[in-house]
Amino acid sequence: MTKTKPSSPPEASVQALPESYEAGLKELEGLVAHMESGQLPLAQLLQTYQRGAFLLSHCRAQLQAVEEQIKVLEAGTLKQWSGSE
Repeated sequence: MTKTKPSSPPEASVQALPESYEAGLKELEGLVAHMESGQLPLAQLLQTYQRGAFLLSHCRAQLQAVEEQIKVLEAGTLKQWSGSE
């Protein structure tokens, strides 16, 4: 009788943290493209959506943390960034 490796529960893969913000964003973009293709079965679509929602929340939290750090570094005076400087 062969032994099979127990698979991790879907919740574990949904909540696995990406290596970095950039990796999370890239994965999120890939998930969106895959979902928009219309080629996923319903169960996989739901799991993909859940992973995407988790990644979106995680990336937003990282951005908010960086914004807070910038506020602290600039002594609470956040400067408007024009992007052309």
